[in-house]
Amino acid sequence: MYVDSHCHLSFPELASKLSDIRQAMAAAGVDRGLCICTTLEEFPEVHALATEYDNFWCTVGVHPDNEGVTEPTLQALLERAALPKVVAIGETGLDYYQMEERKGGRAVSDLDWQRERFRTHIRAARQVHKPLVIHTRSASADTVAILKEEGEDGSPGSAGGVFHCFTETAEVARAALDLGFYISFSGILTFKSAADLREVAGFVPLDRLLIETDSPYLAPVPYRGKTNNPSYVPFVAKQLAELRGMAVEDVAAATSANFERLFSGVRS
Repeated sequence: MYVDSHCHLSFPELASKLSDIRQAMAAAGVDRGLCICTTLEEFPEVHALATEYDNFWCTVGVHPDNEGVTEPTLQALLERAALPKVVAIGETGLDYYQMEERKGGRAVSDLDWQRERFRTHIRAARQVHKPLVIHTRSASADTVAILKEEGEDGSPGSAGGVFHCFTETAEVARAALDLGFYISFSGILTFKSAADLREVAGFVPLDRLLIETDSPYLAPVPYRGKTNNPSYVPFVAKQLAELRGMAVEDVAAATSANFERLFSGVRS
């Protein structure tokens, strides 16, 4: 019924409880999940989840905020993207958040390595005709600009993809939609402080919406502050249903259909 389009089940706090999480998913009606890769070192564990379980799929990519890890070459991404049940490229994008604190006081101009890494992922996605899973934080202008520079405009030949865990403005949402991307909302949508984000979620077309947990992070209300897991994704669907005046079952059906449309080969 529900699909978690973005979770990190290879992370230690979830991997050690996988059996319990899968039982909780089944009880909550969450029948599929996309396991997201954030480093090449992590990829074997992420891919193993997808190949071991018939209702999991995975991505390959290196998160923009990860330093001191193997840098992804185009060939490395292409080789892994060709493996069974790898349905997308990412998590990739740009992250300029709290640069002074988290990146040693560097300026945006010092982050060319992030931008070049992002371009490598886009080129890989275009070559293998698989969508991108985009992370953007405090970097939306550059994220959109680089996508356009690399030919991502929604036309034939574009990779397309999803802006995951969306927290940006309505203007950024419109730019992403204009490029042919989907927009995914996480448990943040349920937070009391997220009124502006709920307004954005209200106007995104139903056929371009996805839901996710980004677990183990960002557990929705009423579990905020606890370790998140895919069985909580119905709370995101419930919030969307309330915003749009729909039955939650209809949100579940629409977001599941969107998941299948974006990530080919993920039908249950």
